[in-house]
Amino acid sequence: MTKRRNFSDKFKAAVALEALRGDKIVQEIAAKRQLHPTQVSTWKRQAIEGMAGVFSDKIKKAENKDSEIKDLHVPLTGSTSLHV
Repeated sequence: MTKRRNFSDKFKAAVALEALRGDKIVQEIAAKRQLHPTQVSTWKRQAIEGMAGVFSDKIKKAENKDSEIKDLHVPLTGSTSLHV
């Protein structure tokens, strides 16, 4: 029984990027890297689907940071006072 191969995220990204460039067809990339063409296509699809998340995460983080800053700048009211 053969052991399943595990590939690093960096390797998957490199293969997906090569497939996205369009210089070579999926079958050529698969043969060069000793992979099954379906695997190359899967990583390419995952890369395309994940691209939107790269930009939306930055926007969400910025919005969360802005709301957090607003929460910190809420003026203190009531009988709470600082004694030194």
